[in-house]
Amino acid sequence: MADIARLEEIIRPEAEALGFDLVRVKMMPSEAGDGAQALQIMAEDPATGQLVIEQCAALSRAVSDAMDAAEQDGEDLVQGAYHLEVSSPGIDRPLTRPKDYSDWAGHEAKISLSEKIDGLRNLRGILVGIDDDVVTIDDRKAGSVAFPRNAIHAAKLVLTDELIAATQPLDTAGAEEVLEVEEEKADD
Repeated sequence: MADIARLEEIIRPEAEALGFDLVRVKMMPSEAGDGAQALQIMAEDPATGQLVIEQCAALSRAVSDAMDAAEQDGEDLVQGAYHLEVSSPGIDRPLTRPKDYSDWAGHEAKISLSEKIDGLRNLRGILVGIDDDVVTIDDRKAGSVAFPRNAIHAAKLVLTDELIAATQPLDTAGAEEVLEVEEEKADD
């Protein structure tokens, strides 16, 4: 296992130095099928709420360097083999920070609680928001349900037309342009 809190202590300053907000740090099984783990880092550019490929690459390099330095100082940050995965949270993003519950109020969300509250463990409906670390959701079946944020096991937005419309698109200027590069052949 890895100490997620310690990993966040190393990763957060690297993200902030690049101007990004850290959304989530999580260890999970790798999708590579090699038995390794994946250290998943989600971050966003506050201006867009997303990261483009170049930003992911820059954060990946910075985090790799910081983790290598910590390991050279004797820390065992992740036991066993792992892959580093840096990504944008995407449109149907996980809700992990208090600000996520206020920023995305009015949108549909799915929330799984660690334990049942009022007989409910899984909720789905319109996110009302957060007040003093108490999250409220207008559940489709149960109506208005409020619970402490620390009772949440997992939460994410549901991909809807309203969410797509509310998500600021990235600048796609020049995306249609194709750049062709001819390789020079070395003379023998």
